[in-house]
Amino acid sequence: MRVSETALPGVHLIEPTVFDDERGYFYESFNLDRFRSLVGPPEINFVQDNHSVSKVGVLRGIHYQTNPMAQGKLVRVVSGEIYDVAVDLRRDSRFFGRCVAVSLSSSNRKQLWIPEGFGHGFLALSEKVEVLYKTTNYYSSANEVCIRWDDPDLSIEWPKLEQPYVLSEKDAKGVSLGQAALF
Repeated sequence: MRVSETALPGVHLIEPTVFDDERGYFYESFNLDRFRSLVGPPEINFVQDNHSVSKVGVLRGIHYQTNPMAQGKLVRVVSGEIYDVAVDLRRDSRFFGRCVAVSLSSSNRKQLWIPEGFGHGFLALSEKVEVLYKTTNYYSSANEVCIRWDDPDLSIEWPKLEQPYVLSEKDAKGVSLGQAALF
């Protein structure tokens, strides 16, 4: 496993070691001891796995949960490709409001670690995408926040597609960065 830090301290790109031959391939997608030693503090513990399926053009986010239900997320794609975005929402961070974006796909097998204090969103780039992510806290609708995907204060450069983006009603009504409850 190779781990590299992104332009946002704390957000890491993880590339598994893949054993590939004429039969196919094998890789260890998660190992808690290795994850803790290479990425996070020893107290990181995942409590929930989520599986999302989207069609091309679906844009989800920017989502996060406030304290005491804040979540870290380990995101990977098992089918298709996404443009994955993490946004620093920690008011006291010198990177506040900045984002990092990476391509995650079933072919590159990369994963993105997004710690607590960051928002997360993605755009489905292939006909069908399946995204799996582990979270460090349980889902809480009372603590869920959605910032508008196109908030000018975030300046996210989403890829252009031939068709308009598809958003849920919740995502279309997201709040601005200035209105959001932050960390």
